[in-house]
Amino acid sequence: MSLWDYIVWPFARLMEFLYNWTQNYGVAVILFALVVNLILLPFMAKSKKSMMRTTRFQPKMKALEKKYEGNKEKYQQEITKLYREENINPMSGCLWSLIPFPILIALYSVIRQPLEKMMGISEDGVAKITEWATKNAGFVGSSNHTYDEIGVTDAIHQNWDAAVSALGDLGDKLINLDYGFLGMNLGKIPEWKVWNLDFSNTETALPALGLFLIPLIAAFLSWLSMRISQMTNPTPGGQQAEASMKTMNIFMPIMSIWICFIMPAALGVYWIANSVFGIIRDVVLTKIYKKKLDIEDAERIAKNKAKEEELRRRHEETERLRAEGATVRNNNTSKKKMQAQSKQQSDERRAANEKAEREAKRERLGIKTEENPSQVGNRRYARGRAYDPNRFANAKVETEAESPETDAENQPE
Repeated sequence: MSLWDYIVWPFARLMEFLYNWTQNYGVAVILFALVVNLILLPFMAKSKKSMMRTTRFQPKMKALEKKYEGNKEKYQQEITKLYREENINPMSGCLWSLIPFPILIALYSVIRQPLEKMMGISEDGVAKITEWATKNAGFVGSSNHTYDEIGVTDAIHQNWDAAVSALGDLGDKLINLDYGFLGMNLGKIPEWKVWNLDFSNTETALPALGLFLIPLIAAFLSWLSMRISQMTNPTPGGQQAEASMKTMNIFMPIMSIWICFIMPAALGVYWIANSVFGIIRDVVLTKIYKKKLDIEDAERIAKNKAKEEELRRRHEETERLRAEGATVRNNNTSKKKMQAQSKQQSDERRAANEKAEREAKRERLGIKTEENPSQVGNRRYARGRAYDPNRFANAKVETEAESPETDAENQPE
């Protein structure tokens, strides 16, 4: 078995169980979509909450975009900081939304190869069953053999007793798979040339018309699902993101129409059921998380107001103490800054003790220490190395000493 076979295996077993339980292929496909949605519900709920929280911070993001319009690097830093502070993962909303596509491909593989995937028959066994159906059940293979297993399975269903008795051990592995659902054969590919239908024969025209409507309904519900999602959760990212979403609103329904017209109708039924369950899930989760996020926003606003009020109170207290000439330790000082201040004070005390020890030692040895006129406290050269405290006093004395002679010289003879 290849890696892909291991991936498909659980989906094939689920489809086999649901069909054996309901004995209706269409109902089994719808229940398959329901089970998949229930399994993915916790992840989709997490994605939905993340997207809704991101949307609520759009005003802040737009304010940051306007503030740092000319500095994209700073803007990205601030956005990253906002995401980190608010515990937002912008990629979580996109990641889980991609999961349904691999599941759709796995289901397509189960629908296309019922003999191999659902019934677990080997390639050699499929070849023998196909050979028997061609000779005894009127099966005619296609040129590309893409959906031959569906045709063989349907032919065996029409000749069930003969097939089981003729195929021996292979017959024991077969499942009597009936593709009928509401009068339609879900193993067939819808015919888009509806104008070629012969409506005079209602037995063939009405089922063909039903198959024709499946892709159209799938496209409409796909569009409606995206539309409801956008209404309940506006797209973040500005005009460019909105333009991208409008393009997706057109592209996805067209793609669903194309896929449903080139693949068996069972896949279209799954697409319809998945869209319906997705709409229900989106509406319910929006109501639930809107209430929760409203409470979170109220708590955050109250917390910010309390913090601002505390800062305002401390500021007023600091201003009052400053006016009174009192000082208090700033409780807002960071632990790192307080440690630096404590280290500086410790270094200053140690330097003062060392200086006192040196002076005491000099005094014991009879060494006279010249006073440094430039020193202020522990700062040895606060006034500069050439500072002379008597500079201007000496100049005044010299001027007074010279002044009598100058007066005598200036007196007239």
